[in-house]
Amino acid sequence: MGQSGRSRHQKRARAQAQQRNLEAYAAQPHSFVFARGRAGRGVRQLSLDLRRVMEPLTATRLQIRKKNSLKDCVAVAGPLGVTHFLILSKTETNIYFKLMRLPGGPTLTFRVNKYTLTRDVVSSLRRHRMHEQQFTHPPLLVLNSFGPLGMHVKLMATMFQNLFPSINVHKVNLNTIKRCLLINYNPDSQELDFRHYSIKVVPVGASRGMKKLLQEKFPNMSRLQDISELLATGAGLSESEAEPDGEHNITELPQAIAGRGNMRAQQSAVRLTEVRPPRLRHLLPQPPPCRRTDSSSLSLQIGPRMTLQLIKIQEGVGEGDVLFHSFVHKTEEELQAILAAKEEKLRLKAQRQDQQAQNVQRKKEQREAHRKKSLAGMKRTRAEADGDSDAEDPGAPPEADRAGQQEEEDEAEYFRQAVGEEPDEDMFPNARRRRSTRPPSKKQRLKQRRPDRGSDHRPPKAKGRPRGTQAKGPPGAVQNYGRGRAQRLKRVA
Repeated sequence: MGQSGRSRHQKRARAQAQQRNLEAYAAQPHSFVFARGRAGRGVRQLSLDLRRVMEPLTATRLQIRKKNSLKDCVAVAGPLGVTHFLILSKTETNIYFKLMRLPGGPTLTFRVNKYTLTRDVVSSLRRHRMHEQQFTHPPLLVLNSFGPLGMHVKLMATMFQNLFPSINVHKVNLNTIKRCLLINYNPDSQELDFRHYSIKVVPVGASRGMKKLLQEKFPNMSRLQDISELLATGAGLSESEAEPDGEHNITELPQAIAGRGNMRAQQSAVRLTEVRPPRLRHLLPQPPPCRRTDSSSLSLQIGPRMTLQLIKIQEGVGEGDVLFHSFVHKTEEELQAILAAKEEKLRLKAQRQDQQAQNVQRKKEQREAHRKKSLAGMKRTRAEADGDSDAEDPGAPPEADRAGQQEEEDEAEYFRQAVGEEPDEDMFPNARRRRSTRPPSKKQRLKQRRPDRGSDHRPPKAKGRPRGTQAKGPPGAVQNYGRGRAQRLKRVA
């Protein structure tokens, strides 16, 4: 019985293919589409429709809160590999559309003169043929009339081209091209027409009856006697089903395309599906309310439509020098003054940076000199201490003497309370002797007056308990004071 599962070479090849796919996906441009500020319901819906156009290389479920600034979005976009921002905003008079290139810019600002939502386009269609598979691949970008009209027009074309991945015409799979994004520039009005189409490829050279048979929905032939009547005359078919095809949209297919009758090396017609909507949304004064449609049909729509006008081009992301402006034109002297002010600002900035670098170097040298001086002083002190070996030991500090004296006084007081007698002088040498406040007795006075009789005189015996008996008091008192003395002597040693 053979080995089950994939072999080692198959697993390695599949892992390598997945790694190549991930690298290719990361190299493609990605985008964030969102609205900023109090945009309103219509503008927010327009941002969602525009996000639908940019699929699948965009964040479909992106959520931007009011407290999130543009810097927060830029900080998040870096690790995620996002290369473009498409931002919609609204003022009291106009709607603006900003196209930003990350991370260094530039930023293109457009004014939205007219726009139509996707649901308005679909509501005007009699029968639409959109499906979810159309949004699994990016659309085909078509730029029209972007000729040598100025550097700002060339920059616009470059920005729109970089929004989508490049296509290799020799290796592209035609089945992945299901949508088309057309951007048309009008040099007279200086406006851009933003249109989104669905691509449909149908065979040509066949009768209307044959085309009907090739479709998924079979025609009604209840009134026909034979199928030849359908193929020959196309009876029972309306004139609206026959669409005009000509040299403008007929081409020879280099490869087979999904669809009945679209064979390789055969002629087929390429049709773009979009009709003129019943109304356009103008910006003055306020966009009219939209008619609501079913949410299930919104996921299979083609749109939106916009009419844009370029206002200005800036360096950087949302801020920087204005490279082009449609309404503000500066003279050569004003441009020179702005350039001189910018150069002066850069010069002052470089001067401050040099001053900061000098301050850092000076503080570093001061710390190094202080460290060397401290090390030299420590070495000199150590050498003096090692050379003066005959010097007297200064002993313990006075604080330690006072602490030891207080401890011995406490132990002596405990001995007096436990035994009832004064301790010997050599038992607690640092403790102060308690002086009796009572007057001396008669025997003490006689003893002080009695002269010394000689060295063989025996001292009188002390009255009280005999030597060797245990003193009254708490048990273990005598043993405790001896132990404390041993511990104290050990600490002194």
